[in-house]
Amino acid sequence: MRATAYQTPQPIAAETALVDIELPTPEPLGRDLLVEIKAVSVNPVDTKVRSKAAPPEGEWRVLGFDAAGIVKAVGPDVTLFKPGDAVFYAGSIDRPGTNAEFHLVDERIVGRKPASLGFAAAAALPLTAITAWEMLFDRLKVRDGVSGAASAILIIGGAGGVGSIAVQLARSLTDLAVIATASRPETAAWVKELGAHHVVDHSKPLAAEVEALGIGAPAFVFSTTNTAQHLPAIVETIAPQGRFGLIDDPATLDVMPFKRKAVSTHWELMFTRPLFQTPDMIEQHNLLNAVSQLVDDGKIRTTLAETVGTINAENLRKAHAQIESGRTRGKLVLEGF
Repeated sequence: MRATAYQTPQPIAAETALVDIELPTPEPLGRDLLVEIKAVSVNPVDTKVRSKAAPPEGEWRVLGFDAAGIVKAVGPDVTLFKPGDAVFYAGSIDRPGTNAEFHLVDERIVGRKPASLGFAAAAALPLTAITAWEMLFDRLKVRDGVSGAASAILIIGGAGGVGSIAVQLARSLTDLAVIATASRPETAAWVKELGAHHVVDHSKPLAAEVEALGIGAPAFVFSTTNTAQHLPAIVETIAPQGRFGLIDDPATLDVMPFKRKAVSTHWELMFTRPLFQTPDMIEQHNLLNAVSQLVDDGKIRTTLAETVGTINAENLRKAHAQIESGRTRGKLVLEGF
């Protein structure tokens, strides 16, 4: 089967940072599905792994997590899907990735592809939707209010992949006032279009921007990017006894300033459930099906911003470079071989 992979971590400008190769088609065992990949999207985790994580000597590392495709074969223990089913999912970081013609994935982290979307539009959703859903409802528990706080959530980086779906989920599934940050006219327009009640500029003093809205201190803050830069403003902005969540990788995270406000801190990694085979791993299957239904009901939409081309090394290098620029709006998708 065709695949795109690397052997040595390199800057994306290097021609061998990602290359096209041939690999054997894998066989499904246990609860695995063998999925024929129709479309993939690129996430910041792809660029981080590619630039830092070397595979064992002489082996290839296939990247890619988000995917949409068709089940071609199933392992003997599979009960949730059958060959011919259209699916979407985000895979697991400890297994070969989706930048290949065929891919193995545990059925418990796979959802039914939205019937109303094509494969490219569907592939834009899984990783970010899982991340946003788990942060909002499993970590921050936004349906449980904070006494005395504004019934509001501040989403830092609202125009990015995770921010774009978090805005929609918070708007569709909660009564919270949704405050999203964006610093350019096009990104501000994007998050407003996705349903944010308020848009503030994170290139300006963030605490003052939120205070100027006049709605009070938000109960929840979800930081998707540049947490280290915004941490002092988050401490100032969040309500006493509020809940703060992040997904990026600050070099250090000093939570001591939150002590005075008794703010709880939550880290979200959507790979945790499959990585540790947690007893509730099937919750990712359930939430992806819920997201699929929300899409088909017209309550949320795909965050696909650009289709970069077919799935190959040249186009994946372009997508990685775009992600690394830090100026991506929504999701970048590649479709077909």
